[in-house]
Amino acid sequence: MFAALGDFAYRRRWLVVAIWLTGFVLAVPILLRVEEPLKVGGFTSPGIESSRASAAVQRHLTSSQSTVVVLFHADNLQASDRLFDAEVRYTLQPIEELAYVDSIIFPSDDEHLISDDGRTAYAIVGIDLPTHEAQQRMGAFKEALRDPPDLEVLVAGAPAFYADIETVSQSDLRRAELIALPVALVALLLVFGSVVAAGVPLITGGLSVAGVLASLFALAHVTDLSIFVMNLATMLGLGLAVDYSLFITSRFREELDRTDGQVHAAVVRTQATAGRAIFFSGFTVLIGLSGLVMFDFMFLRSVGIAGVLVVTFAVGAALTLLPAVLGIVGTRIDRLSLFSRRRMEETGESRGFWYRLSHWVMKRPLLVAIPSALLLISFGLPFRHVVISSPDATILPTGLPSRQAFDLMVEEFGAGEISPFVVVLTSDSDMYSDGNLGAIFDLTAMLDQDPRVDHVQSIAPIAEGIGREQAIELMKLQPRLAELGLIDQSDRFISETAALILAFGNDYAIADENKSLLSDIRGWQPPEGADVELLAGGATAEIVDVVDKMYGQFPYAVLFVLLVTYLVLLLLFRSLLLPLKAIILNTLSILASYGALVFIFQDGHLTRLLRFDPQGYVEASLPIIMFCVLFGLSMDYEVFLLSRIREEWEQHGDNTAAIAIGLQRSGRIITSAALIVVVVTLSFASAEVILIKALGVGIAIAVFLDATVIRALLVPAMMRLMGDWNWWMPGWLDRIIPETGHEGTAPDAIVQE
Repeated sequence: MFAALGDFAYRRRWLVVAIWLTGFVLAVPILLRVEEPLKVGGFTSPGIESSRASAAVQRHLTSSQSTVVVLFHADNLQASDRLFDAEVRYTLQPIEELAYVDSIIFPSDDEHLISDDGRTAYAIVGIDLPTHEAQQRMGAFKEALRDPPDLEVLVAGAPAFYADIETVSQSDLRRAELIALPVALVALLLVFGSVVAAGVPLITGGLSVAGVLASLFALAHVTDLSIFVMNLATMLGLGLAVDYSLFITSRFREELDRTDGQVHAAVVRTQATAGRAIFFSGFTVLIGLSGLVMFDFMFLRSVGIAGVLVVTFAVGAALTLLPAVLGIVGTRIDRLSLFSRRRMEETGESRGFWYRLSHWVMKRPLLVAIPSALLLISFGLPFRHVVISSPDATILPTGLPSRQAFDLMVEEFGAGEISPFVVVLTSDSDMYSDGNLGAIFDLTAMLDQDPRVDHVQSIAPIAEGIGREQAIELMKLQPRLAELGLIDQSDRFISETAALILAFGNDYAIADENKSLLSDIRGWQPPEGADVELLAGGATAEIVDVVDKMYGQFPYAVLFVLLVTYLVLLLLFRSLLLPLKAIILNTLSILASYGALVFIFQDGHLTRLLRFDPQGYVEASLPIIMFCVLFGLSMDYEVFLLSRIREEWEQHGDNTAAIAIGLQRSGRIITSAALIVVVVTLSFASAEVILIKALGVGIAIAVFLDATVIRALLVPAMMRLMGDWNWWMPGWLDRIIPETGHEGTAPDAIVQE
């Protein structure tokens, strides 16, 4: 099959290249606006309780779909001054005329919106649009705000936060590309030693990434995709496409030597060997990434979908475009050489660094394997104290307006002001019944008296001298008093079917005391005579719910990835034990990267080098994404290495010699490929969004360890210890699974051309 595909790509090489170039030309206009249909957020799920609480507020109460906070600060004015209030209203007056603004709560309407020192206050602007649509209006929203003479104005809230994320993500992507592409080219030049050979993988990778981004643009009009897939598609797409091109191009040069420059035969032999390995390698990467599609979170599903597209285009380019290009370039592959290339040595004991290293390792396998495994385990030890959380504005750089507003609110109002508990009581009967009003009062009073709560907002009057019965009567009067204009409209906190209580804690949403308070709220039981159901939402609830939901689904994704990967490797290598060994070693490299993630981004090491503020936690989706991405990438290199070893073992039947020769023939290429991936992913360490920075650094560390400690030391050591058991397969199983043997030779007619 793969030899035939190589033959077709060679014979129709100009047509194949023309098809790819036509696709690229058609994609260029799309590439300039890929981000337009992509969405922000996606870190939550509609099925969790915090999401259901938010939906209940919008369904039962007069709540806006989105909320924007406009923050005002003065050095020489107090919020109680008439001038301060006048400038606030002057600033906000134009946005009252915007069609999507449906409410504004001014600082003068609520004393809780004014800081203790009186110099800072904020207004709450209700937007009648979903968050992702409100985010798209933030530019016009900010432009509509007037500039008051005495006040500093900042805009915060989810729409502003997401708008800044989109801006920074695009900037991060452009910066990473400017770093990655030149460095990758230099690395390829060092690997191949010629400009032509180095340029082929880079051009193929660029066309592949263009295809991925154009496909994402089209898919985003059909299903929701996260804005972060642009970064991931470029990071993985360029890395994988260049990786596969590197393996194909390197094997092509090797086959040119073997066939005395017969280009057609070299292309076919390359596809029959390296092309086959790439197909199965890509399949293992696809398995890992497709595990993300199983999650109920748009962000994770988006990464999974983008990953599937990346693998599809990378493998497709390697199996069609690249052999066509190599067929055109032919023996000119070494043109514009920077230094002379040593021909591959087929025989003799002096077989290079990797041959000598493998023999050194195999002479002392236990002495190498045990310290290497302990080293990886020690790298993973920090993961024991990991704190998992959902992202907030702290993932943004401190210079952005929404982050500055976030920090100012924390400084002036306390950490709890930005993340209140949203407690919703719903009822199938009348919410104004004595029993239900009593439940509202009891819960409000309980929260008001809790030392973990700074203040509470509710329809229930909580004041000294007002008892439960008197409070119930006052609450009954509120709708009538609102109609008469004697009090503010009360339907923000109560309707016929629901009531809202906002409890503002003393600490950040991630704090343990907030999680404890959430547990107590959800454990609250309504008094006798009440007919209410409680839903608890807000930032703390979302963190707890998201983590529980994600890591409730994670084991199923892990099981799926491990099982399908094992079956694919079993089919490919016809060995019962090699796939198990591969899974164990891959797990060690992933564990090491997890530990590095905690050590750097949670504990705050290397902050000056990587230029970030430690968050004190690991973003919930990162370990999941890294597992699925890294498991596939690690298997990528495992497949290439074992494919070469298997080729040698099938020819000679000598396990030790097969390991040494296979590592010699693939070690330099695997290391070079890993170097390219490390360069590309590490370029995202320059990102200002910590989530992208952490993902790039984590992948780079894992790939580096995988290509050095695991492939160079642990694999030859373990395979030497296992001996001929590496290739053991029960006879009954060998007979029933389909044959996928190598197509190592080209047809005679091709060789004779």
